[in-house]
This record gives sequence, structure tokens and C-alpha cells, in this order.
Amino acid sequence: MNRLARFAAATALASSLAYLLAEPAHAQNRAVGAQPKPATAAAAKPQDRMVVDARELVYDNDKKTVAAVGDVQILYQGRTIEADRVIYDQGNKRVVAIGNARITESNGTVITGDKFNLTDDFRDGFIDSLRVVNPDKTRFSAPRAERTDGETFVFDKGIYTACEPCKDNPERPPLWQVRAARIIHKKSEQTIYYEDARVEFAGIPMAYIPYMSGPDSTVKRKSGFLSPRFVNTSTLGYGVGLPYFLNLAPNYDLTLTPSYFSRQGFMGQAEWRHRLMNGSYAIRASGIFQQEANAFLPSPLGPRDKDFRGSVETNGKFFINPRWTVGWNASMSTDRWFYKNYRIRNESFSNTTYLQEAISTAYLNGQSESAWFDLRGYYFQPLNYQDWQKQQPVVLPVLDYDKRVHKPSFLGGELSFNVNLTSLTRDTAAFAELPQQRTYLITGKSSPLGFGYSLYDGCAIYDKQHCLVRGLAGNVSRATAQVSWRRNFIDPLGQMWTPYASVRADIFSINPDTQGVINSRVATIADTSDEVFGRVMPAIGLMYRYPFVAKTGWGTHIIEPVAQVVARPNETNSLRVANEDAQSLVFDANNLFEWSGKFSGFDRVEGGTRANVGALYTGRFGQEAFANLLIGQSFQLGGRNSFASGDLLNTGLNSGLETRNSDYVARAQFSPFKGFFLTGATRLNSTTFEAQRIDAAATYATSLITASVGYGRYEPQPELGISRRREGLSLNGSLRVAENWRVRAGVLFDLDKYKYDRERYRDAYATYMAAPTVAAVPIYPNTGPFQTASTSFGINYTDECTVFDVSYSQSYADRQAGSTKDTRTIMFRLELRTLGEISYSQNLSTSSSSDGVTTSN
Repeated sequence: MNRLARFAAATALASSLAYLLAEPAHAQNRAVGAQPKPATAAAAKPQDRMVVDARELVYDNDKKTVAAVGDVQILYQGRTIEADRVIYDQGNKRVVAIGNARITESNGTVITGDKFNLTDDFRDGFIDSLRVVNPDKTRFSAPRAERTDGETFVFDKGIYTACEPCKDNPERPPLWQVRAARIIHKKSEQTIYYEDARVEFAGIPMAYIPYMSGPDSTVKRKSGFLSPRFVNTSTLGYGVGLPYFLNLAPNYDLTLTPSYFSRQGFMGQAEWRHRLMNGSYAIRASGIFQQEANAFLPSPLGPRDKDFRGSVETNGKFFINPRWTVGWNASMSTDRWFYKNYRIRNESFSNTTYLQEAISTAYLNGQSESAWFDLRGYYFQPLNYQDWQKQQPVVLPVLDYDKRVHKPSFLGGELSFNVNLTSLTRDTAAFAELPQQRTYLITGKSSPLGFGYSLYDGCAIYDKQHCLVRGLAGNVSRATAQVSWRRNFIDPLGQMWTPYASVRADIFSINPDTQGVINSRVATIADTSDEVFGRVMPAIGLMYRYPFVAKTGWGTHIIEPVAQVVARPNETNSLRVANEDAQSLVFDANNLFEWSGKFSGFDRVEGGTRANVGALYTGRFGQEAFANLLIGQSFQLGGRNSFASGDLLNTGLNSGLETRNSDYVARAQFSPFKGFFLTGATRLNSTTFEAQRIDAAATYATSLITASVGYGRYEPQPELGISRRREGLSLNGSLRVAENWRVRAGVLFDLDKYKYDRERYRDAYATYMAAPTVAAVPIYPNTGPFQTASTSFGINYTDECTVFDVSYSQSYADRQAGSTKDTRTIMFRLELRTLGEISYSQNLSTSSSSDGVTTSN
């Protein structure tokens, strides 16, 4: 009976409301309780039909109301209304929902309140004790709210937050919320307006904002102001930038960022982004007419002589078809200090401790399953004061083509083709002094600051024994083509034999520029005649591997001896080659068995007959633990050793390969359990077994803690211009101290800097003894091996609605890195989901001369 009564009441209310909403002109004349004609109900549109479920239906003929009572659910136009009691007032055409009232919109938005007073189409009305939960978990609440036109909410004394309520205490204020006299949400504009707003953290007011607005959660792109950018430096003063985003179309936009600095005035910045059917590109331009040029050092240490400073950056990538792309990434500035002074960042920057430059490139790239093609050009702009733009090469073009043919019918195995074409031009030759850099092309003393400076490497004596040529002035071009083949054979005993054959041809065109004092000095070291010459390098080789497998109760072990022999004729023209792309040579276990040779580029090629031997161990222990070890050595069996005859840069000398029996190389990895890794690599002297190079690291990571230790030690390479040992130790880690909270810290020790300090003391003391009445008495550096090169620590909070991060970093003075003073920086970042992000960084120390600014500011 109860189910029958419930069904009858629901049917009556649904029929009444559906009829009234579908035919309002006839609703006034219809008798209460009368059933509508089936044809009339059927005439209603499907989306206007109503489904009502309630325990009972109450009619009041005097007040002309119909009430559904008890667990009421109404489905209408995609909305669901739930309440303890719903009353329909036929005269005023109002629907009142009382008690645990709840509306679920078609998009998932949930609106709850103590009382709803709505129009009969549920679009407009008033709501008491309103709470709104959107699909993206953003929330509104207010003692009273009004909805008009079905799309505008006005929250009186409203509260907005993107944080979820506390599960244990929902009434407790969220981490942050915006409390305003009025919050207006206009869905048609996709905008939320706040009047007399204040931002509260944990219920405590922290900031007052008379008026603000922002996009709602449905917005992906919308015109408006973005988060401001704050700057405070000694040279710029206090500064603020306020970006304005213009959503001009779904596929292109413009961001204008006017910035004002109290010392330097206004700077303008514009960024254009455009996405097309087959790619996208972006252009950003910045510029300023400075007010106080004296805040910067004079040339060549700074940009004091420039009134206008600016930069242009652009990048793009387009897909010609699924296999071919064309693109670029370019950055240009009026001077090398502009990006650093005005805190402008770009992805094309290579910014490490010892290398700071903007790399511009344009490229055409194609690839398939078995081939790869790349054509590009490079332009390098140094960003520190020690590098000279005229010594930077313009590289155009660089062409690479690789093709693999698997199992050719006439040979089997793999056949590969490699082509490289490189051409570069440089205005001024670059030198390096042996055995240690002490001579510079420009030396001086900055007045009135008084510190000395040395710029651009030179040589006291320009000959092969005392000076290296890092790069020729003029044009250097090379074309290389190589074809190689190899195939694996496994005999019945399980031994693997890999024969190898290749032939390579190179053509060089060298047109050096010997005009001027600097360029002319190359003639005392190298042949500076214009010439075109070539070389051909065939090679045949064989590799042998024989894995032995053993299973024990504590793991599986594989021991594999490896031997490789490659025979080539002697390398020719090594002293005539301007080595531009093979200057870096690190002999280690990674390139011990490299078929094409151990040089890093194309300009040099390995010659003679060489054998490489080693042993590889791999172990598996249980489900997670593993270990592997490789140890080996290389032997020059015949012909001239390419690594013993240095080129214009002495590449190959001090590498561990210059002797008939090379140094030993080893590499090891060990992981006893998940999350913990130990890695190490070394090169040991072949006779004394002293370590020439050590790289070691240990990492441990869980959800609670992450930690890493790194150690590096590299012995001097005096014939390459590296006269001092380099040794360092790094410690880094982070710890989750509470839910959502994590602290991190890191330190880098320069373990050899105390020796450098004592060398400088000896030089200063010798200067003092030569002129005791002029030079000051030097102070002996009472320092130990654990000198800090850099430190950092920070704290981070991250949850579903907030990211808060504070960090401190300090980099210590290092003349070799172009820094004369310590750099201390504190950074702050706060991101409130849906509201935006604010960040701020402050340099706590006086500026370094490497920044191009006066240190007295």
C-alpha cells in the first residue's frame, strides 16, 4: 500500500507540474487533482518532461499549492532537485524546496541550501545557506544567494575556495579562502567577480583586495590580467610587471607585459603565440630605454654605454608530414648581460656554472623506422663577460644522415650509412695557454671600483709547446661519408662472433683568416695555407663474446669475457685538421668497445690496429636486487697511435690511451633493494693503478625520503691546459616531515679549492716580495679541503589546492666561473589553484662584476 500511495503521489505531482510548465495558459483553469490529457503531456518536449518521486502529495485548493513531502526527487531539464519538502505555488509560479535542499546540475555542479525559492522552471530564485560544489572541486558558500537569468549567481557575504574541507572537521576553515561582500559568477562571461574581498589563510585575513575578477573553472583561455611579477635588485630598484593576456582567437593570443623599475623606468614586453594546422610558433620581444646607465659597468665588463637594451626570442615547429618537421629556436639580445639583469628566462639558454650562452638554431628533421636526417645551423651568443663574441663560431650548415638496412639479402646482419657535413666560420682565433692559463688578450683595472680583470684567453708564447689553438679564424668545412657492416654469429658452443667492416672518406676545406695581430699568431703553431685535402679510413674488425651462466641459491650470475680487434691504417693529416667537434675525449667503459672509435666527433678518426678486451659480470638476486660490472683495457697492436699524436688541441694526450697499453677502465652498478642504487666508474693508471678519474654516486628514494651523494675526482691534464686536479662532493636530499610538507637541502664541496687558494697566495706573495713598498702583504688562506661551492635549502607544501615553496641558494665566488662575489638568492612561490600564482626572488648579496653591474650598488 505504501509503495502504491508513493507511486500515485509522485504521478500526480509530476503530471500537475509537467502540465503547468508545458501549458501555462491552461494551468489556471485546471481543477486541482485533475489528470491532464495524455495528448497534452505527450506534447511536452522530451527535455521538458518531469519525473517526480515523493512519499506523499498534498493539495491546498485555497492557496493553490501542490506539495510533495518526504524524500522528494525531481528530474527536470537535466537537473535533479532533492529536498524534504517541495511546494509548487500555482499563483506565483514559484517552487519552494525546504529541508536538505539540493540541486545537481547537468554538468555535475551540486548546490545545497536550507531553502530554495525558485521560479517554476528552476532557473532563477533565492537560496538560503547556499553551498555550491563544482565538478573541479571548487566551492562557494553564502548565507543567501540569488540566481538570475539561469546563469548569474550573486553570493551575499560569499566565500570561495578550491580546497576540500577537512574530513574530520568539515566546519574548520580551509587552508585558504576568499571572503567577499559579494561574489558574482556570470556563467555567460565565464567570469567570477569579487567585491570587497580578503584572502584568508586558515581563517586569518592576510590580504585585502577592493575588487578583483578571474575566470571560472570552465575557462581554458580568456583575456585578462595574469599574476604580477615582482623584482628587486640593486641595479633595477623595486619593480613590478603586470602581464595582460589577450585571447584574440582559439589559436593565437598576445601577452603584453609593461614593467616599471624604480631606477631604470619602463620596460615593454610582448609575446605572440600562434598555432596553425601543422604546427605553432611564438615571438617575444623586450626593450627598455634605461634611466641610470651608471648602475652598470663600462665596456667591456658591462653595458653602461648602451641607452637602449632589449632582446628578441622566437621558436617554432611545423610538421610538413608525419615524418618531416621544420623549426627554429632563436635568441638575440643587445648585450650579453640583458637577460640576467632583467631576469628574462628562455629555454634556449645553456646556463651552467662554467657555460652561459644563448644557442640559436634552425633545423629540418626527418625520420623513419630505419633512417634519420637532420639539417640545421647554430649561432652562439655568450652571456658572461669572459667569452668573446668574435671567437664564437657561426655553424652553418650541419647535416647528418643515418640509414640502417637490417639483414640485407647479400650480407645479412646490419648495413649502415652515415653522412655528416659541417661548415663553420669564426672572426677571431681562440687560444689556450700551456700548462696553465695565465695570459689574457685584455687586462685592466676597473676604476673607480679598483678590482682587476682579465679577458679572453691568450698565450705568452705562441708555439706548439706553449699554446693550443681552440678554433681557427676563417672558414673550416668538412664532409664525411661512411658505410659499415656487422653481423652476429653464434656457434654450437654458445660463443658469439661479430665481424665488422667499414670504410670512411673525409674531405676538408680550410680557409683560415690570418689578418690582424691575433689571427696572425696561428701561423706560428699551424699551417695557415688555404687548402682542400682528404683522407680515407677503411677498417675491419672482429668481436668475441662467450657468456657463462651459473645459478646458485642466492642468484643468477653471468660472466662474459669480451675481446675486440679493429684494424685500420694510420690516421693522416691529424696536425692539419682544425679539430672543432672532437675536442672532448673521455676514455671510460662506455666507449671501450665503440666500433667507430673513441673520438667524440668526426674531425678526428682512430687509426692503427687496436685490441679492446674486458669482462662483464651481471647478477640477479631475488626479485629486485641486481649488480653488473665491466672492466677492461685497450691495446695498440700496430701502426701509429692516434691518441699519442696530439692535434692543434692535443686531443688524445693525457686520455689514458696515449700509451701502448691503455689505462684500465671499469664501471659498476649495484642495487640491493628497490629504491637504492650505487654506481661508479673509474680509470686507473696501467702501471701504478692510481685513479686518474673517479665518478661515484649513491641514491636512495622512498615516499618519505630521497637522498643522493655524488663524488668526482679528475687528475690534471697539463698537455690539455688543465693544470689542477678537480675534485668535488655533492650531497642532496629531501624529507617529508608531515603530510603535504617536504624539506630539501643540498651542498656542493670543492675539495681542491684550498690548493688553488694557496697557489694564488704564492703568486701574491711573490709580487709582494718583488715590490714590498707597492703591493699589500697577502693573507695566507687558512682553509681546508671541505670548501663549499654552493648550498641550497627549501621547504615545500603541496596539496590539492595550494603550492607553497620557499628556497635559499648560495653560490660562492669563483673567478674561473666569472663570478667575483658570493651570490645569495631567496625565492618565494605561492600558487592558489584557479586564482593564480605569485613568485618573487631577491638577491641578498651585492652584484657580481660578471653580471655587468657595479658592485657598489
